[in-house]
Amino acid sequence: MREVAIIGVGSTVFGKFPEKAIFELGTEAVQAALKDAGISPKDIQFAYYANLYGGMVEGQAALRDAGITDIEITNVENACTGGATAVRRTWYDIASGLYDIGIAVGSESMTTSPIAGKLIPPAKGDLSGELGMNTMAKFALSQRRYMDISGVTLEQIAMVSVKNHHNGCANPYSQYKKEFSAEDIINSRLICDPITQLQSCSTTDGAAAVILTSLNVARRYTRKPVIIAASVIRGGDYAFRQKDITFSDVTYKGVKGAYTMAGIGPEDINLCELHDAFAVNELQHYVELGFCERGEEVALLMDGVTNIKGRLPVNPSGGLLSKGHPLSATGVAQIAEIVWQLRGQAGKNQVPDAKVGLTHTLGGEVADLEAGAVGVHILKV
Repeated sequence: MREVAIIGVGSTVFGKFPEKAIFELGTEAVQAALKDAGISPKDIQFAYYANLYGGMVEGQAALRDAGITDIEITNVENACTGGATAVRRTWYDIASGLYDIGIAVGSESMTTSPIAGKLIPPAKGDLSGELGMNTMAKFALSQRRYMDISGVTLEQIAMVSVKNHHNGCANPYSQYKKEFSAEDIINSRLICDPITQLQSCSTTDGAAAVILTSLNVARRYTRKPVIIAASVIRGGDYAFRQKDITFSDVTYKGVKGAYTMAGIGPEDINLCELHDAFAVNELQHYVELGFCERGEEVALLMDGVTNIKGRLPVNPSGGLLSKGHPLSATGVAQIAEIVWQLRGQAGKNQVPDAKVGLTHTLGGEVADLEAGAVGVHILKV
């Protein structure tokens, strides 16, 4: 397999744009990535386009308006992991030698989707979901159990939101640019006890794109290519095998595979963009990603280790909580953020001396499975 590198990234601002079609958001991100890479639309040989709530052949429409036609275009759906899946497939087609240069795109308009303002419906055949055990209820149950067995307080969980909203204030792509106190987080509107609105990611529209090439080709365009050291997508196992609802087995297994592929360990990671759909998830993912042992995650947060200037900055972009979560776009946007960081182009949120970064997305519900899929990527310079 050939080494694969990223030479261009682009993103829209995340927010609420009901006047924009999903493919229009995608076009904007693609154009930004082409400009960043300094290449022509004609240089793109193939594309993967991730989207969950759009219509047919959304990718062809988005790429058409960016000047990219007459190539192989594959539309991808894999719930919140769709963007990461598009990157994985693009990586594989280049690593295998099938193509030399391709683009992965993720785009979503949550404000115009069929579920706008509604709960995500239960998966087909999910009897418990139809009886009320929906996505929010599952996360709330996990948080309540986590607080009970670990002694973690609501005030400590709220500090994840405080940190990430602070980071989001300096991110030009972030949906929310406002500081909140722990008291603000806790006293915001109750969504599903004990989860409040400001502990939750929000409805967001946005798109992101990344351009991948073989490492040899990348060196023609940049002196500092960002190499994809690991690319992993993994589906969830049967739910009855999950021993602890507060621990994501699929995340643990996915990142273990990524560390093996990259030939490194968690101690080598300089920064991370992870799936903080809810504030409590960030603490749980610290353990699953190998950043600390169970029981040490709160100290990691409260001691400032995961702040931008800490030893292991987590979600310097603001994460899903502040930057926003346009489902299929998230996995691609996380990778774009890591690329900017590794290039030293992250502005006020720049992590000092960043050399290795990790991204993590988690998503999708399937009856009787722990989760739909996880996506993990490790990037390095």
